Order: sequence, then C-alpha cells, then structure tokens
Amino acid sequence: MTYLRDGARIRIGIDTGGTFTDVVALDESTGRVMTLKTPSTPTSPADGFMTGVENALELCEVEGDALTSISHGTTVATNQLLEGSLGRLGFVTAEGYEFVLEIARQSVPDGYGNSYFWVKPDRIVPLDHIRTVGGRLDHLGAEIRPFDEAQAIAAARWSRDHDIATVGVCFLHAYANPSHELRMRDALIQEHPDCVVSISSDVLREHREYERSMTTLIDAAVKPSLSRYIGEIRRRLDDLTPELPFYVMKSNGGVLSAAEVVRQPITTLLSGPAAGALGASLLATQAGYASVITLDGGGTSTDVSVVVDGVPSLTTEGTVGAYPAKIPMIDIVTVGAGGGSIAVAREGALKVGPRSAGADPGPLCYGRGGTDVTVTDAHLALGRIPPHLLGGDIPLDKEAAVAGLSALAGSLRLEPHRAAIGVLEVSAWNQANAIRQVTVERGLDVRDFVLTAFGGSGPLLACRLIDILGLRAVLVPPDPGTVSALGLLTVDVRNDDVQAVVRRDRDLPLEVIAAAYAELQSRAAATLDAEGFPAVQHDYLRSADLRYFGQAYEVRVDAPSGPLDEDFRRAVLDAFHDAHERLYGYSYRDVEQQNEVEWVNLRVTGIGAIARPRLVERPSGDGNPARAVTGVRSVCFEDWVDAQTYWRANLLAVDRIQGPAIVEEYGSTLPLHPGFAADVDRFGNLIVTAT
Repeated sequence: MTYLRDGARIRIGIDTGGTFTDVVALDESTGRVMTLKTPSTPTSPADGFMTGVENALELCEVEGDALTSISHGTTVATNQLLEGSLGRLGFVTAEGYEFVLEIARQSVPDGYGNSYFWVKPDRIVPLDHIRTVGGRLDHLGAEIRPFDEAQAIAAARWSRDHDIATVGVCFLHAYANPSHELRMRDALIQEHPDCVVSISSDVLREHREYERSMTTLIDAAVKPSLSRYIGEIRRRLDDLTPELPFYVMKSNGGVLSAAEVVRQPITTLLSGPAAGALGASLLATQAGYASVITLDGGGTSTDVSVVVDGVPSLTTEGTVGAYPAKIPMIDIVTVGAGGGSIAVAREGALKVGPRSAGADPGPLCYGRGGTDVTVTDAHLALGRIPPHLLGGDIPLDKEAAVAGLSALAGSLRLEPHRAAIGVLEVSAWNQANAIRQVTVERGLDVRDFVLTAFGGSGPLLACRLIDILGLRAVLVPPDPGTVSALGLLTVDVRNDDVQAVVRRDRDLPLEVIAAAYAELQSRAAATLDAEGFPAVQHDYLRSADLRYFGQAYEVRVDAPSGPLDEDFRRAVLDAFHDAHERLYGYSYRDVEQQNEVEWVNLRVTGIGAIARPRLVERPSGDGNPARAVTGVRSVCFEDWVDAQTYWRANLLAVDRIQGPAIVEEYGSTLPLHPGFAADVDRFGNLIVTAT
C-alpha cells in the first residue's frame, strides 16, 4: 500500500545484515513510516543497498529527488575483522617497541580459566611486517631524542618494496605531540604514495600503547574496503540524485557523512547494533519508559544494552572478535543466542550456541542442507512460530525440525518436545545472563527496567525472560525486525575527540584544561562545519576520564559547560567521587591523604541535531482483539494446548490478548505463554506482563 504524495520529503534508513537488508522510509511531514526487507548481497553489499533504495522509492511512488537524506548501518568493517581478511598490513612504531603486539595484555578467554594450554591468537601484524624508527618524546610531548628521518625513509621504502599497501603508525607518547607521526606519514606518502596510512594521533589521542596501536591498526586495516564500499554507493546515489546527504552510522550512537567516515573507518565497527539500541530507545522513551534494556535478537546472536533516561550507555573498552578497539561505542554485550544457534548434547548435557548455522545452510527447517538442530527448529517443532517466515516468503519444513530434535532427544533420553523445550530454556538463560552482565554486574537492579525486544528472534523468549529476571514488562515494538533501520533515522551527527592529560589534580593547572578543551572543541567545530551545520546549530558535550592515583583504569564522568574555573574543577571531582562510589561501593572523597585524583583524558563530543521521527498513534479499538484472530494452532509451552493466532496488523490500541496465544506479523512472532498478557498501547507496542 502506498500513501505518499507529490512534493513528499522522504528520509530513508538502511541496515544491512547478513541475510536481509532492512529499509525504513519516513515521510517527514506526516510521520508515517514504511518498512521493507530485501535480500542482502554479501559478495557485493552495494547492490543490496541500492536495491533497497529503489524498492523504497517504488513503494512510496516517488522519484529520487524526493529524498532528503539516507542513513546507513553497515557491517563491512566488522565482517572484515571477524573473517580475519586484513590483507598485507604493516606497522611502524618507536624503536624498542617492536614487540608491543606480542606482549599485548595478560587476558585469557572465558572457558580456559588458568589452563596452561591456551595459546594467544595470531597478532594482527606479523613480526616481520613491523619496522621501528628512532626518536623519542616524553609523556608531555617534549622531544628527548630527535626523529630519525633516515630510518623513516628506509621503513617507507621497505613497505613499498614488500607490497605492504596498508600501514599503521604509533609512536610512544604521540597523543601528547603528533610531530614524529606526522613526519613518518610524510615519509610514507613521499616514498610509497599508493600506501594507505593511519596514525595514532589522528585515530586515538590516549595513552596505553597496546590499545592505541591496535586501534590504529584496525583503522588502517578496514580503511581500503570501507572506502571502496562507501565510494561505490556514493557514485550510484549521485546517478540517482546528485549531492543527496548520505550518512553512515557510528559505534558511538551518531552518524557522520560518508566523506568523513571514510577518514575515520574504525568508528563504524558496531554500526548496526548501535542503530538498534537507539531505535529501541526512541520507541521505549516515547512509550513512556525511561529505564530500558534493549535486546536485539538476530539469527546468529543477541545484542543487549542499557538505556537510562533515554540515553544508551557508552564505553571505550569494546572489542570486535579478538581485537580491542578503544573508541567510544554504545556499551553492547553480545551472546551467541540467536535463531540459528546450534544445540548439541555433550556428555549428557545440553549446550546451545555460540556456534550458529547462519543463513546458509541455516536451520534444519530451511531445507538448504543444514544438519544441526537450532533454536529456530525448536520453536517450529513446538508450534511457537508459523511454518513459514516473512509472511510466507520462506516456507519451513517442520518434519525436518522434528526429526532432528528426535535424534537429539534420544542422546539426552528425553521426549522430542522436552528436548525442544530444553533448547529454548538454555537459550533463554543465555540471553538472561547477557542482560545480567549489563545490569547486575554493573550495580543496576534489572527489576527497575523494561525490556525492549526486537529483531527477528527478539520477542520469541520474552515471557521466559520475565520469569527468569523478574522484569516489570517486555515491550515489543511494531515491525521489530526493522528497528535497527528505524534507529538510523533517530540519531544526530556526532563526533568524539579526546586528548590525554594524565596528571594528578594538584599538578594540573586550569590553563592546561582550558587549552585542551579549546583545542578539542575547535576540532569538533571543524567536523560540524564540514557536515554543513552553521555555528548556531553546533552543540558540544564535555566529559573527562579520572581515577585515583595508582589505579589502572579510569571512570568517565560528564563535565559541565560554562567557565573553566575552580567551580568546574570541583564539579568534575564531585561527579567522579559519586560515580566511583556508585560503581565500586566506596570513594576517597573525605580521606585527605588518599584523595589524590588523577585526570587521564579530556573529551568533547560535537553534535549537529537532526529532526527525530515522531511516531503515529494507533487507532483505538474496543479492547476485544477478536478482529485479529486468524486461527488456532497446537502449541507446546510446558504442555500442548490449543492457542489462538493473531495477525498483529489488525490489532488496535487498548486491545488485550491473554495467553496462551501467538501474535504473528511479517518479520517476527511473539509466543504468549499461559499466565501472560499483551496490551496494545497507543503506538501499537505490545506490552507483555505476567498476570
């Protein structure tokens, strides 16, 4: 159905996943939203993107000139890292620091404990691709030994002669003075002009050499592929409608223009999950919930994050695969508990995930050659999802699912339906443990939050999560499978700049703080200018990372705007003491001899505001959802029961559905267990509670 008209102004959000590309089109004047899905094209992601744009224009019956902007969530950088496709990557570092990647950090993955047989994974750059250059700066940026130009030229020529086309540069204390790195970049450009270069003073102006080196190398590694991908889309969009604003989602919860993102490719590492958290945050906030846990259930994994007062939590301690990436990103915990997670019997016990059947071959019920039982097979065998996906576009083979579960049940000495219930129970506990990681383990009471469940598989275990965690409610938004694409239309242009200071409070003059914040704001202003925002539309947020002297890690706190005077200093210190006590249960606020606070980093976030979509309210019904009933199906929760099935599009505000029941829609399904009910709110959200 189309509804748009001549003169319409359309914004589009496109989130590219491994199986589907999700598209949301927003009519800026009416607030109406249209959604669609199109198959992704992993071998050429730009093809799937452009197909999504063309299908959206056709559905809206408009031409390309009706578009006002496109925002995009991409997994190009993430997939490259997860697949280990880094190409011939080189590293130039300070003399004496050639083993920084080998030394790394003393960390052992979960499951190995103190086992002696764990072996560190291969380094991101092999030792024979590392060159060193003489010269040294101290921690304040003063030159101790001069930069060795001859060694720099030799390193550049060596990279050229050995066909190393991508190089990361990280020198000791370059966060305080980038001059040596800039001269190294000049040498590479002069001697190896085809080389792609990233320097740490552009990527991450923070101390800790290993994390800064790794972050710089990741930026360099993904820069060529992301540049090609974004460049191809930009060219094809220009053929459609020249100079159309094209934004790419960043891990920090903001967007930047494609031209700026190409210069900062590492900022896109968690592009898709960040958009999902923001979309869920918008929907929950407008529904009246300020404290929210977001749960994005996909085919391979589930992503979980926390939103307080409408703002997702941020971190700079993220990882992608085996690689640390010390950049601002929405704090997301990922667990291998998606629809494709594989269930196996191991020594008489049932294990689900993290291994996944993916989209190809996929679960047994896909009929594409899959040989492993998955979570989707268990849902299908128990009748909790219909015998098809996407409204019938993808038929499912229930007999294949039941046969696989029967074999699994035999090894566990269970009946097939009990094995299926067990698969879903383990998967629910995996998701619950991820939720506890972002709440209980961080001093938050999970019972104070409402869970927003979205993604294709997100709502499937909603009732069990209420039981396990004692949640107040679960909110399931309309079109849960496209919430990430909607999230792309809710975000501002946002860029983060950081400067390390690393001094005790008593040794840090206000003049140094003021100069650093002025420089950071100048950088942020330049980015917003390049994005086309006039100065009157610039907004800046200050923050700072502090710790007690002798601690290894810091706590980030907001810093007030206004004059940089003693009141500013005191406000930041008070905020730090408060945050430390909240996180760790104590502070040294009133202990004079231990009240040695150390400032570590100063940060400025530059923001250019973009209009948020306003949600259209659902018409009110009479509270009787009978109009949406499509039939009755035998479903197993604890026992087999006859459950009515409902088509969600026909539900109206104030309708109430009492379990047992199944609520179906184009991209997702909500099984409503006995003892639970779902109420339709004025925005069409399903609010699931225990009765």
